[in-house]
Amino acid sequence: MSTHASPPAAATTATANTTDAQFGLSTRAPSLAAWLDAHAETLDTDATLSADVVPQLAQAGLLRIGVPVALGGAGGTIGDAIDSVADVASHSFAAAFVLWGQRTFIEYLLQSPNRGLRERLLPALLSGELAGATGLSNAMKYLSAIEPLQIRATDRAGTGGAPAWQVTGGLPWITNLRKQGFVAAAAADHDAGGPPSIFAIAHDAEGVTRSDDLDLIGLRGTNTAALQMTGTPLDDNDRITDDAPAWLVRVRPAFLGLQCGMSLGLARRSLAATNDGGPGARAAVADEVGTLTDQIDTLATRLKSGVAQGEFVTTPAKLFELRIALAGVVHDAATLEVQTGGGRGYLRGLSGVARRQREAAFVPIVTPSLVQLKNQLAAQRAKSGVSEASVAQPRTGTAS
Repeated sequence: MSTHASPPAAATTATANTTDAQFGLSTRAPSLAAWLDAHAETLDTDATLSADVVPQLAQAGLLRIGVPVALGGAGGTIGDAIDSVADVASHSFAAAFVLWGQRTFIEYLLQSPNRGLRERLLPALLSGELAGATGLSNAMKYLSAIEPLQIRATDRAGTGGAPAWQVTGGLPWITNLRKQGFVAAAAADHDAGGPPSIFAIAHDAEGVTRSDDLDLIGLRGTNTAALQMTGTPLDDNDRITDDAPAWLVRVRPAFLGLQCGMSLGLARRSLAATNDGGPGARAAVADEVGTLTDQIDTLATRLKSGVAQGEFVTTPAKLFELRIALAGVVHDAATLEVQTGGGRGYLRGLSGVARRQREAAFVPIVTPSLVQLKNQLAAQRAKSGVSEASVAQPRTGTAS
């Protein structure tokens, strides 16, 4: 049972409204906030506006957050970029999913030793002219020994004897493959041996095929499709890193940290929506809302601190536990929204309850899924001699 004090109904409303304003876009990017609020349902249910999301995010300056000024960014930290994803998710989870993909690809370039590739692609990515797709879900699973890489690179003759390859294989699910132009990151095993590489693969490269959008139950405005490469010619100018395992360990905290921003924003929005119910409904869940709000704040602080300080590079299990805990908080916050919304939430067009339920259902399955993370944690505990029975695993709460 919660011990959080129950504030008066008016105070609860004021607190939630302050929280929504603090973490929303209404003061920092009011035009974007209004656009997302007006089109959140459309972005979730069809692809009508899928071409507009990246330009809207770019116009609001969100793609430049956490990018050094010297590289065309707005400065700030990766924690600021995580906050921006959370801000967007409180209005539209679909748009936040796109922002995660775009900003994560930008982060790949920031952490790549390939300066020429960064200089060539970054301006168009920051302006929203070009979409960036992370494409490394398969690689992150490979890093955790969950599945093999699905793309092969075969040596070919390059100009002047420079390294060059033909790449063949496919990825079944990539977000932000914007039809107007995209570049996707993908990891490939080398037939000649050695560490896998990660390449930036352009939409118009020879042998690249984008499927039709996947038939998703939600998030349909995110340009999510499959990507196939057949003998696609690439060279060192297209290579993000020549040592994927070592590089992935360094970039994984940003990959997952930005992804966790989606959970933070969705959970905050669901909690704020509990104030749309009557005084009785608000009073009934006040303790739970207060407890979850405290948990969100604690998890957000730990997340941004761990990513910024490099803690999760050496102790990824702590980041996995944070991601699992956040998914639990999202579930509980969405459930409270349903409870306080009552029958109104079951009527079309009167609220975003149904949409946020679909969004919350996606959180446990986005790569790496909760099942994959729990298996990784179990394997690590087994290696360290810690039994499952000795480790408390609450569904929600603060990660340890």
